[in-house]
Amino acid sequence: MLRIGRIVLTQANSSYYTSPVSHLHRLLSAAAPHISPNPSFAVEDYLVATCGLTRAQALKASTKLCHLKSPTKPDAVLAFLAGLGLSRADIAAVVAKDPKFLCTSVERTLASTVTDLTGTGLSHTEIARLVSLTPFSFRSRSIGSNLPYCVRLFGSYENLTRALKFSNYLLTRSLDKVVKPNVAFLHECGIDATGIASLCLAVPWLLGTKPEQVRAMVVRAEAVGVPRGSGMFRLALQAVAFRSEETIAVKVEQLKTAFRWSDAEVGTAVCKLPMLLTMSKDTMQSKSEFLISEVGLDPGYIARRPAMLGLSLKGRLRPRYYTVKFLKDNGLLDCERDYFNTFAASEKVFVEKFIYRHKDAAPHLAQDYAAACRGEGPTNFRFT
Repeated sequence: MLRIGRIVLTQANSSYYTSPVSHLHRLLSAAAPHISPNPSFAVEDYLVATCGLTRAQALKASTKLCHLKSPTKPDAVLAFLAGLGLSRADIAAVVAKDPKFLCTSVERTLASTVTDLTGTGLSHTEIARLVSLTPFSFRSRSIGSNLPYCVRLFGSYENLTRALKFSNYLLTRSLDKVVKPNVAFLHECGIDATGIASLCLAVPWLLGTKPEQVRAMVVRAEAVGVPRGSGMFRLALQAVAFRSEETIAVKVEQLKTAFRWSDAEVGTAVCKLPMLLTMSKDTMQSKSEFLISEVGLDPGYIARRPAMLGLSLKGRLRPRYYTVKFLKDNGLLDCERDYFNTFAASEKVFVEKFIYRHKDAAPHLAQDYAAACRGEGPTNFRFT
């Protein structure tokens, strides 16, 4: 867990972090006899033999390192990474992800960054993890000042590292010109701190986007019928983020066609479930065929209850429909059941009402239902 505000780690933690530069001097001095300019230095061979890349990775990475004429600087960087505790496999992953990391100055940039990060309270393991996740950011001096703010924003260091898997440049964006203005604007739109953290975990590159582009995304979210301040606005923004007006318009037309909705009905559905705008055309078609053509539900009924469209067709909708149909066909249900409530019920409630209650009359029902949930079972369940 990140400990913001702790200035240095205890002496017992690691001598590397209490004096990173002097430790690096010792590492580099030990390596000095092996470092010498070499006019025939072959970058690709070095990446394979010394850095642990595959030949294919080395071929791709070498195009960004064609100016290297000596192993001097790369050797220093490798010593730095080893000093952080990264394994050979970890180092290979870092170099493959960011080949230019090998050209970074150890003393001017990398060691200084380590000093900044220890000042925020990061442990040995956390710093090594950060290098592995986002070597691009680690080469930026802004990371030391950005990281505490981003940890507070995401709620924990663990949440931040989850976001960094998808947004390597988050920690390099200007706090004052980009990140903070975006956060302030999202607050103005009625999204609280928890909502912003959830939104940024779903769309982690959002915060690092230019503020004018974020404002344009908000306009597009409002255009699909979800007003600022509503409970669904965060999900609407998530659904339209980085999608053009043309792309959104195409998706709306696909929804209308697949579910036979009017303009008003598609507006009703999207307001209640904005993530419909992210559904693939094939998924729309398969769910429409099942719910309208097979189950016989009215398009307007579905538009008013779009939550069912967010449920798995194979793992939930089909197995539950077949179960209820079996019970109806065999006179085991004493009243008509609403399909939305049947689909939306928790697994525990559904099994109790529709499986266990009829175990004597239909002893194979639980087995057939379980098989159907796995996509293996028949559509016609068995009595005996």
